[in-house]
Amino acid sequence: MDDCVSASPWLLKKIVLPQHTDHAGVMWHGSYFSLLEEARIKALSEVGLSYGDLSKEGYELPVVELQIKYLEPLLHGDNFLLQSWVVKGKGPRWQWESKFLKDSQNLVAFSKVELVLIKRDTSGLNLLRKGPDYISKALISLTNGPGF
Repeated sequence: MDDCVSASPWLLKKIVLPQHTDHAGVMWHGSYFSLLEEARIKALSEVGLSYGDLSKEGYELPVVELQIKYLEPLLHGDNFLLQSWVVKGKGPRWQWESKFLKDSQNLVAFSKVELVLIKRDTSGLNLLRKGPDYISKALISLTNGPGF
C-alpha cells in the first residue's frame, strides 16, 4: 500500500448488513468483492464516468487480478470505512489498493485489485492500452484522489 499516489483516498462508508454475512454473522468473503466493486463504481461516477454508459458504449473494466488479506472479521452490525487509492500499473493495468477499517480506524482487511480497459465490438473483446481521451482523463483523475 506504500505506492499509493493520491493525496487522499476514495471513501465508502458502510455497515455490515445481514446479506453480507454467513450463518455465523461474519462478513462473507464474497461480500468484500462486491463492496470493492461498489467503491470503484462510486469513484468512477465522482470523476464523471458512468459505468452503465461505458458498458453501453462497449467498454468494460474487468478484474484481471485480485488479492485480499483478512486480518480480523467484520461482523453483522459493524460500521466500516473502505478507503481506496488508484495506482497506474504496468501497461494497460490500473491497480486499486483498498483498506477496510472497522469503526473508521482499525484495519481489518486490505486488498489489491487490477483492472484493464477493454472494448467490445464486432471482432470480439480488445484490450486497450489507451482509451478515448475522456476515459483516459477520468482514469488519471482517479489517481489524484477526490477533490482534484
